[in-house]
Amino acid sequence: MPTETEVLKRISANLDFDPFELRKKYYFERDRRVKKEGSEQYAEVAEELSKYEDEDPFVEEVIERAPFDIDTDVAIIGGGFSGMMTAARLSERGITDFRIIEAGSDFGGTWYWNRYPGAQCDVDSYCYLPLLEETNYMPKEKYSFAPEIFDHAKRIARHFDLYDRGVFQTRVTEVRWDEANQYWLVSTNRNDVIRARFVVQGTGPMSRPKLPGIPGIEEFEGCSFHTCRWDYDYTGGDHNGNMSGLADKRVAIIGTGATAVQCIPYLGESAGQLYVFQRTPSSVDLRGNKPTDEAWYKSQEPGWQRRRRENFSTLILGGMVEEDLVNDGWTDIVRRMGNALMARDPADGAIEMVEILLMAEVKDFEKMNEIRARVDSIVEESETAEKLKPWYRQFCKRPTFNDLYLPTFNRSNVELVDTVETQGVERITKKGIVANGKEYEVDCIIFATGFEATSSPNRRVDFDTIGRGEKSLYDHWGEGFRTLHGIASHGFPNWFTIGINQNALSPNFVEMFDDLALHVAYIISEVRKNGNSIVEVSEDAEEAWVKEVIATSNVMRNDFLADCTPGFYNEEGQKFNLQNLPYGPGINAFNQLLKAWRDEGALKGLDQR
Repeated sequence: MPTETEVLKRISANLDFDPFELRKKYYFERDRRVKKEGSEQYAEVAEELSKYEDEDPFVEEVIERAPFDIDTDVAIIGGGFSGMMTAARLSERGITDFRIIEAGSDFGGTWYWNRYPGAQCDVDSYCYLPLLEETNYMPKEKYSFAPEIFDHAKRIARHFDLYDRGVFQTRVTEVRWDEANQYWLVSTNRNDVIRARFVVQGTGPMSRPKLPGIPGIEEFEGCSFHTCRWDYDYTGGDHNGNMSGLADKRVAIIGTGATAVQCIPYLGESAGQLYVFQRTPSSVDLRGNKPTDEAWYKSQEPGWQRRRRENFSTLILGGMVEEDLVNDGWTDIVRRMGNALMARDPADGAIEMVEILLMAEVKDFEKMNEIRARVDSIVEESETAEKLKPWYRQFCKRPTFNDLYLPTFNRSNVELVDTVETQGVERITKKGIVANGKEYEVDCIIFATGFEATSSPNRRVDFDTIGRGEKSLYDHWGEGFRTLHGIASHGFPNWFTIGINQNALSPNFVEMFDDLALHVAYIISEVRKNGNSIVEVSEDAEEAWVKEVIATSNVMRNDFLADCTPGFYNEEGQKFNLQNLPYGPGINAFNQLLKAWRDEGALKGLDQR
């Protein structure tokens, strides 16, 4: 049997690049960015840094009210898409006695908070926007912008009568099981006492802003904010840019990920001077947005959104379909793989998995070479262009798609400050930012540094959940997540969560959350129908699912991510805890598993009383 090296040499014989040299380049760029602190390199948004989360710059009117002292069947924590879909799926089953507790002043979650200029979904709108068939809504474009998505969140709330059940401008401070009375006590920062038979935690996987742990971050005397709390009072303008308040300002933005790629073009247009501080460049492909074809949309048959999502997920996982319904940059490499397999010479014999993996790597190299060539074709200054080139495989980091980002670096008022040599910004002073030994005096610092996604659970969610026997959920998960299907844990009766651990994973988070919401609503409905008041994951079922997650962990994907440049996809380059990983066979297989479990009708693994 030929070795991996021999196979790679054969399939790359006619290429105009050396895949072995590219591998070396990728490893070199990865190694110079790995930090021993891993996820701990980021500062928690607490105490003196709490302003980056607590302040709501979008509130139109502060809600004055007396503390609630109420009973409800279901308390849903979080008014973003995961919480809203849970409420919608409960409503469809006739369960309407619920309250939705939300820190913001309206529904929307991510799309309430993320109002930075240029904000846009990066997954096909017809897959991403939830409940399109239920609300009979047609997105305006293939990739919707933030104002339309926020409006759609409000449309869902009106359609399912959620506003009367919303508890806004309110943060949960603790969730505690009352064993004597068999309900949950939900406490809030407004001294509310909410007694709930069931609790569904829908706080989302990326709800808490993340800040880099840069020395001096609290000392800066100018204006500073996180992109999810955009300060339009300072910048002027709106989602479309036109930030006249920045015309005479020196602005720094830290971060060049998906958010930064969208807002930097508008900052470049508006700021007197813009400094872009980069540690790792993003992969920036064509966006190619276009208006929705109304005739096409009206021709879709019932169930079309699920079929489209499943088609997308199949392709993302490397599967083959008769037709690529989404047909965009996300699925490009899979299309290339399909063409390569069809063109393969039968004389080469039966194809082995090692050859498939190497062919995928070569197609990835080709794709990323095109991405890097695109940088050269757009960015005029060669040194800047070189710094903007991503040296890693496409799905090592969330790929971005934007037609305005790269041209921004041709502006005379925009300067890229690459910080790879010092593994990021060195420190922040009263007057600005120190990088590469130089202080950049600025009037405003914007943190485009994302959200707590790989940190410990008690950092991602800023309240504790206390179950039976006064046990903290975070203690229960101390050595790794312990759940059944990623949604419920032993020792926490009538408690559910909509998240990303131990279930399935997709670039389209809404697809993940929708099926989890369907599943949770089914369980609550069945428990009520059975005349029971308590449902809890059995210890054996929890242990079995932990073992299933570990056993099915996608070894090939884990190896792929281990070779990647650090980021939240690979826990900042640290070793994986296998029981924290998603279900290995993928989201379509996971959703089919959940459906089969529901069809069985036995609530297997759950104890009821």
